[in-house]
Amino acid sequence: MSTQQEVTENYANPKTCFFHVLFKASALAFYILSTLFVNNFVIIFVITVLLAALDFWVVKNVSGRILVGLRWWNEINDEGESVWKFECLDGESLARMNKKDSWLFWWTLYLAAAAWIILGIFSLIRLQADYLLVVGVCLSLSIANIIGFTKCNKDAKKNIQDWTRSALLSGSVRSHLQSAFGV
Repeated sequence: MSTQQEVTENYANPKTCFFHVLFKASALAFYILSTLFVNNFVIIFVITVLLAALDFWVVKNVSGRILVGLRWWNEINDEGESVWKFECLDGESLARMNKKDSWLFWWTLYLAAAAWIILGIFSLIRLQADYLLVVGVCLSLSIANIIGFTKCNKDAKKNIQDWTRSALLSGSVRSHLQSAFGV
């Protein structure tokens, strides 16, 4: 009797995945629960924004690098222009990244922003402009990470394509030279 076992890929970095989700969930959960049970806007604002800022930092500097091999930052050059800087693993290392880690990273990035949008709509419906400010700050941090990592991912894919193209060209040039000179 042979039993067919389905091979499933596990998370390569479960602790990083846990903290990636934890900071997003803690900011959202604190905001939702505190708007229901706490009657102090200042406490809600400060703690929610602090948790969202921690999430922003963890995603940008830790989980983005570990789970998808990407890192981004923005600098202002001498002319006062905003310049995006991207860092990614080489093409071979990116190809070996864990698919589950990557899936979790991207989906939670977008789902957290969607949750903040929904909470913003609820704040509008309830005519709570002050709570809309909290949601706006948290949504801005989420969108900044989405934009940064999306641009970084596009840049990484371009670098992989360029690397592959140059490797193929150098390989084909080498083979043409070897065949031409009988080496």
